[in-house]
Amino acid sequence: MGMQNSAHIVWDWNGTLFHDNDAIIGATNAAFAELGLEPITMEQYRALYCVPVPKFYERLMGRLPTEAEWEVMDATFHRYYAAERARCGLTDGVVELLVEWGSAGRSQSLLSMYGHQELVPLVRGFGIETHFIRVDGRTGPSGGSKAEHMVRHLAALDGVAPDRTVVIGDAADDAVAALHVGARAVLYTGGSHSRASLEAVGVPVVDTLAEAVVEAERLAA
Repeated sequence: MGMQNSAHIVWDWNGTLFHDNDAIIGATNAAFAELGLEPITMEQYRALYCVPVPKFYERLMGRLPTEAEWEVMDATFHRYYAAERARCGLTDGVVELLVEWGSAGRSQSLLSMYGHQELVPLVRGFGIETHFIRVDGRTGPSGGSKAEHMVRHLAALDGVAPDRTVVIGDAADDAVAALHVGARAVLYTGGSHSRASLEAVGVPVVDTLAEAVVEAERLAA
């Protein structure tokens, strides 16, 4: 079976393959503290989180952060997150899922809005890099949308057809990016969004990555 006819998964990293919720909420609250804002709970975060990130801050502050505020919050977030992520691990069952998908002769890749220079050694450190035909992190400033990155990512995947591609992620933005390139999406409830906010997108929503892979297989058939 050629790659052209075979199902391909584009995995998201943060909140999907990488279970970093605690680091994310801690970093968010560290960024808020810089502006004297009250900390928020994981439930509040999951109910309100959206991209671009300044829009998320607007939902909490009642206004968009100024450019200077955004720079301070963004720098604080990334500094705190980099220190905290060391305590985080892969989501349960990830290695087995990657192995099974690949051993069936199907391809998979990784696309994240986390900075490329930080992402690659992190993925390598977990020993899973070889399962992906390509690993792409964000290049350029943080805070943008995933759709344009998805266009470039798929263009770089030789012989992978968008209509046989399924994006698995934990955010509405993953589904928007998938639809932008003519791919499908499955959203996972274990990351940054509540089930209610994911269901509003109108694509399949699942509670485990094992279910996500089954759903991906069905959608790409």
